[in-house]
Amino acid sequence: MVSLNKYGILRRQLGNTELYVSECCLGGMTWGDQNTEKEAHQQLDFAFENGINFVDTAEGYPVPMTADTQGQTDVVIGNWMKKSSWTRDEVVLSTKVCGYQERYTWFRESGEGTRLTKPQIIESVDASLKRLQTDYIDVLQFHWPDRYVALTGSGREEPRRTLGSRSLGVVGFEEQVEAIKELIDAGKIRHWGLSNEDAHGLRSFRAAAAAAGLEPPCIVQNAYSLLQRSDETSEVLTAAVEEGDPISYVAYSPLSAGVLTGKYAPQPQRPGGAPPPKRSRLRMFKGYRQEFSRTLGPAAVEAYVAVAKKHRITPAQLAIAHCNSRSFVSSTIIGATTMNQLTENLSSFLIEWTQELEDDVRSAYAAYPDPWRVQVAGGG
Repeated sequence: MVSLNKYGILRRQLGNTELYVSECCLGGMTWGDQNTEKEAHQQLDFAFENGINFVDTAEGYPVPMTADTQGQTDVVIGNWMKKSSWTRDEVVLSTKVCGYQERYTWFRESGEGTRLTKPQIIESVDASLKRLQTDYIDVLQFHWPDRYVALTGSGREEPRRTLGSRSLGVVGFEEQVEAIKELIDAGKIRHWGLSNEDAHGLRSFRAAAAAAGLEPPCIVQNAYSLLQRSDETSEVLTAAVEEGDPISYVAYSPLSAGVLTGKYAPQPQRPGGAPPPKRSRLRMFKGYRQEFSRTLGPAAVEAYVAVAKKHRITPAQLAIAHCNSRSFVSSTIIGATTMNQLTENLSSFLIEWTQELEDDVRSAYAAYPDPWRVQVAGGG
């Protein structure tokens, strides 16, 4: 771990690679929909001027994923890199290829739903490179697995009937790794990783990579926040550091789709809670707000808002600083739709995480452990 800039943002090694990435990663899933290209370029300029060198995108961004907007985040980033004063080797660019989804028929030329077959992975990367206007991708990740893994809901088990719902079949780990090796050999990607993965996936991909003579995945990007800390007690972290090939853990959605900002909390004049803004995820995704309101998530948010108030920081700063304070988190992905939000989010990395803060958060967590899972289909 080294500090390379005057703004206090640390840089950490990504897995066992030569890449050192900022502890704050700028996510672009609003660019091209909620944000204009001009606004996105302002965010990128400000972030890089303040020590960030790590940018996260995906072939499906912006969200919600639609045929009309698909790939626009990449276009925005590509145009910025072309005009920016930052050179390509000063930008660590991470993108993602869609996992299994039969409904996403607009991504591939064949009109087939997305899968992690070798031809689809290669087609996805070639299209991403064109949109990004670059010769290579620093880190390619599988956005979500090809096999079934429970990703949605409040953490309860999904109905067993969904476990076998793979009408197009399931692509094996070996074929996915074969595609990665071909892309690395061709110089189209430098490294690879996983997203929304579990311990079984991490171990299976590592074994398949070793058998193919390929470097192991260098990153796993999972949802992690004050409301969703299940990876701490699952085998994911154990799997990420075993066998001498550490996989960097990157946390996304540290604000749990924005609810940890406290902006949806009940107010005296609106005891039922403020209605979500039209362009917020609690409004944009069908059933999102209803699912959240049926859990202990609102009560947990209220508890964390109280902790933030006690320590004279904002709820958003508390949530992001908590992620950054975890020793296993290499980088935390932040996203913003306004410059004020971006400034607030960046300031979170300057907060000293004291023992008193840790104790107060632990008390709230003991009362409301893992009340809500943020993942939803098409939500990033």
